[in-house]
Amino acid sequence: MSSQLLERWRELAGPEADHLGLDLIARYGEPHRRYHTTAHLTAVLDHVDALAGHAGNPDLVRLAAWFHDAVYDPRRSDNEERSARLAERALPELGLDPEAVATVARLVRLTVTHDPEPGDADGAVLSDADLAILASPPEVYAAYAAAVREEYAFVPDEAFRTGRAAVLRSLLDLPAIFRVAGLEEAARRNLHAELDRL
Repeated sequence: MSSQLLERWRELAGPEADHLGLDLIARYGEPHRRYHTTAHLTAVLDHVDALAGHAGNPDLVRLAAWFHDAVYDPRRSDNEERSARLAERALPELGLDPEAVATVARLVRLTVTHDPEPGDADGAVLSDADLAILASPPEVYAAYAAAVREEYAFVPDEAFRTGRAAVLRSLLDLPAIFRVAGLEEAARRNLHAELDRL
């Protein structure tokens, strides 16, 4: 997995950026992660590739995918902000111009709400790619939900149920969960089923 990810990073950023790619891969491999892992990163990158024709700047969306969960501590609520700041610090080293860096950071921050503005093609692609797991077959969705619960093992059951239900409802309240991927019905079915189980 790691060698394949490094190869993808090199295709995107060039071999001279190996140090950053290796750092990002190590972050997704942290032992406290159960869902937000290298497998999740790979899946998001795969979905970005599949949806790239809808993006205005597909490589910037790919960079945002790499950074979107680079900082992940389930005990904190500012992971996306910290991930965006990491991108803002790291990407100028790759020679990205300030506008491109700002775009990547904006896309990372968008994963707080997964609610891109109308016309935000890059935001729509990243958001859809990050949420694609929601439309997976029921058994895959169940494994995802179980992995999220493991990441929050320190939270008592009642508090977890309350918090998780709020997250699920916020997704169901979006005007559309998916903007380009066409996965709406399956995702809403899975989200309602998990809410019922909670």
